[in-house]
Amino acid sequence: MRARRGLLYVPGDDLQKIQKAVSLDVDSICLDIEDGVAGNRKLEARHTIGQALQTVDFSRSERLVRINPVGSGLEIDDLASVLPHQPDGIVIPKVQDAEQVHWVSEAISKVEHTQGWPAGKIILLAMVESALGVVHLADIASASFRLRALIFGAEDYVGNIGAVRTAPGWEVFYARSAVITHASAFGLQAIDMVHLDFQDEEGLRAESIQAQQMGYNGKQLIHPSQVDPVQECFTPSDEAIAHARRILEASIENQEAGRGAFAMDGRMVDAPVVKTAQWVLARARAAGKDLV
Repeated sequence: MRARRGLLYVPGDDLQKIQKAVSLDVDSICLDIEDGVAGNRKLEARHTIGQALQTVDFSRSERLVRINPVGSGLEIDDLASVLPHQPDGIVIPKVQDAEQVHWVSEAISKVEHTQGWPAGKIILLAMVESALGVVHLADIASASFRLRALIFGAEDYVGNIGAVRTAPGWEVFYARSAVITHASAFGLQAIDMVHLDFQDEEGLRAESIQAQQMGYNGKQLIHPSQVDPVQECFTPSDEAIAHARRILEASIENQEAGRGAFAMDGRMVDAPVVKTAQWVLARARAAGKDLV
């Protein structure tokens, strides 16, 4: 499992910001050609992204590119410009049905075949940002072997359904839950919504902890200051790791003794609890924690 605790958007037309992003030790860097780039700067963004993919050392950060929506009339040139430079993955925004994912996947397949690259070398992440996208989640989540994650776009979703964005977030709770449920059902990661107020670290941490408790693997980021707080929230603590290891060790002992369920620290431990402990350790390993 690859850690995607933080997915940082960087305007694709700004090489200086791209170079800054690679110094932040963020799990995923998404070079943007969509909402973060003005309409008259799309060509410049394509060129700059190609240059960055060829010349910038991204270190351990995943190199993603967010293209313009399928059907916008821009996506063909976006892919033609960036795919030859071999990004790690493509983020598809405003996905409303499986056909949009199919189309991008096929476009990538043609380039992979022409270049002689292994099939599936370039992955996909699909952004769900509308009521129709939520309704079609099952089809979207199973649309391509390339798909690795679903991303929830709360701001576009709220505008699409005519809701009012609030701090508690009840207007997006159903869709936010639906995205993580479908991601889990189809073996995908789920990336949570953006916290727009990048000066509100307390609110960012609270929202990140809530997302982690819901089952999300990470969060979208729009500012460098958000990287460390978010990635910390999505990294299991030393205490959580130690507790998970105790559960697994006790589970092995009790299984050998013929007990499927057992008590530990005054609480019942059974198969679901053991599975949760395994998941904690898997996240810790993906985040680079030393479990030896």
